[in-house]
Amino acid sequence: MSTLYDKLGGAAAVDLAVEKFYEKVLADERVRDFFAHTNMQQQKQHQKDFMIYAFGGAQHWNGRTMRDAHKELVAEMGLTDIHFNAIAEDLVATLVEMEVPQNLIDEVVQIVGSTTHRNDVLNR
Repeated sequence: MSTLYDKLGGAAAVDLAVEKFYEKVLADERVRDFFAHTNMQQQKQHQKDFMIYAFGGAQHWNGRTMRDAHKELVAEMGLTDIHFNAIAEDLVATLVEMEVPQNLIDEVVQIVGSTTHRNDVLNR
C-alpha cells in the first residue's frame, strides 16, 4: 500500500509544495511576522523533513516536538488558533494550486489539522 507521501508525488512534490507554501505564508499579513527573523532556507528544509515524515515517507522524526518548536511563538508572539487557521488555509491553497486531488487534500488536512496537532502547536 502506498503512503500519502507517495500519492502526493514524493520528494519532488513536497519540495515544490513547501516552496509555494512559504511564498503564500510570507505574503500573508496574518502570519508573516512570525517569520521575520527566521532563516527561511533552514525553515523550508525543516518543513520538508516534517512533511515527509508526517505523510509516511520516513519512519523517524529527528526534529523537536511541535509543542517545543512553537512554545516561544505562543508565549512571546501570541500564536493562536487564528494563526494556525491561516497557515492551514495557505497550505490548502498551495495544494489546490498544485492541482492535488481533493481526496488527498482532505488526507493532508486530517493529519496537519487534527485537534492533537493543533493543541501541540498552540501548547494547550
